[in-house]
Amino acid sequence: MLEEKDFQRKADAAFEDLKKRLLTLGDAHGFDVEGQAGKLEVIFEEPEEAKFVISPNTPVREIWISALSTSFKLGWSQTRNAFVQEKSGEDLYAIMSRVISQQLGAEVKV
Repeated sequence: MLEEKDFQRKADAAFEDLKKRLLTLGDAHGFDVEGQAGKLEVIFEEPEEAKFVISPNTPVREIWISALSTSFKLGWSQTRNAFVQEKSGEDLYAIMSRVISQQLGAEVKV
């Protein structure tokens, strides 16, 4: 397990990068991105209202995503140098691409 400082540094970097990507996509696809206190919210009004929440869970060294009535828990993969969901093998960007695409009904690449 990562030390808390290492987790925080990696999580902060992942959140900054993800936020930049989502802000650009939000402008193109009509959704909002809000971030504060180490958590991101992706807010949709169309085609139906929804909110996705991405937040760090420092005690267990995971990033949690709540989207489409599902919870995704991603741990740090040293070999992939990314936060990855163990059971699916998807990284943070792949999961966000999939759930945003499902929400919008159109292919979106984060």
